[in-house]
Amino acid sequence: MAWLDSCLTFALTTLPNKSVKGTRRPLAVLKLRFYQGSAASFKLSERRAPYRNVMHKVDKPLKFSQFGSDNGPIVVYFHGAPGAPEECSIFDLEGKNHGLTFICLDRLSVDPSINGEAYYKLLAAEISRITSGKQVDVVGFSIGAFIALQTIRYMTNGIGSLHLVSAAAPLETGNYLEAMAGKQVFELAKAAPALFILLSYWQGLLAWLSPNALFRLLFASAAGEDKALAANREFRAGITKVLKACFIGRVRGYARDIGLYVRPWKTSLAEVSVNTHIWHGAEDNWSPPLMAEYLKSAIPGCTSTKIFNGLSHYSCLYQAAPEICNLLSKALRSNGTLLSSRPSSLR
Repeated sequence: MAWLDSCLTFALTTLPNKSVKGTRRPLAVLKLRFYQGSAASFKLSERRAPYRNVMHKVDKPLKFSQFGSDNGPIVVYFHGAPGAPEECSIFDLEGKNHGLTFICLDRLSVDPSINGEAYYKLLAAEISRITSGKQVDVVGFSIGAFIALQTIRYMTNGIGSLHLVSAAAPLETGNYLEAMAGKQVFELAKAAPALFILLSYWQGLLAWLSPNALFRLLFASAAGEDKALAANREFRAGITKVLKACFIGRVRGYARDIGLYVRPWKTSLAEVSVNTHIWHGAEDNWSPPLMAEYLKSAIPGCTSTKIFNGLSHYSCLYQAAPEICNLLSKALRSNGTLLSSRPSSLR
């Protein structure tokens, strides 16, 4: 594929022509060893730190990040892929303004041996543990919307509402790939999973060596208002941080999410009866608008769909965030939740 060829050429031209200090082996030879560890392990050549692994162990609580209010009703955010809990910071200010507490699991750190339904069950169990079994609202962005749709099937304590932002629909339900910026990635994940993982490891190396180059590569085909976002220094800094958190030490977790997404899963949508809201950009070339149309028709609980003219993938998320918070706040106030049902400390 031409796109993959350009990626490999880009990789060779961006790798420094030097050896790791204290060894006679070039950096490219050592990269797979680094990829198996955490973000800290990528600094071995600088700090001589001991090898550490960031993968979440089954017998330990899964870490999460918290944004917004310290003690408001809980909203669980499922970040995209690529993505990281830091992505949820977009809801921090609006969460505080509306008295909402947003949490985002570090799900890519879950051991890669945990896959499929066991993975979704683990995420549901961790959410129940963190929130002490309380009912929550859920927001899923991009591929994170897919993970959210699978996870809520096991959230027995109930969901107040589900918000799907720039959501990716099942690939088997339409001819979406031709219009998707990630076409080659998804095709590779379907046809050659091992090669896809190698490509993901290369992205991890690039995230370590030249995160700005990885940003430029991923946003080269930005459409709609995403073009303006890509030129914004604050946005670039935030997304670069997210990309590093995703690809440095969590490659296998990222690959698991993509691998699950490219499998058939449309039949699971019939189980989604929760009050669902769809938010999508009319110019989205990561998750084409036809995906929003399909999800609207396939989810029994879908009550509203809002398409933003001129917006694409991330610009839709930025526009939808305050509207989602406003909608949640109104719903919670109408049933007295904001006033009478503040949660205990998150665990």
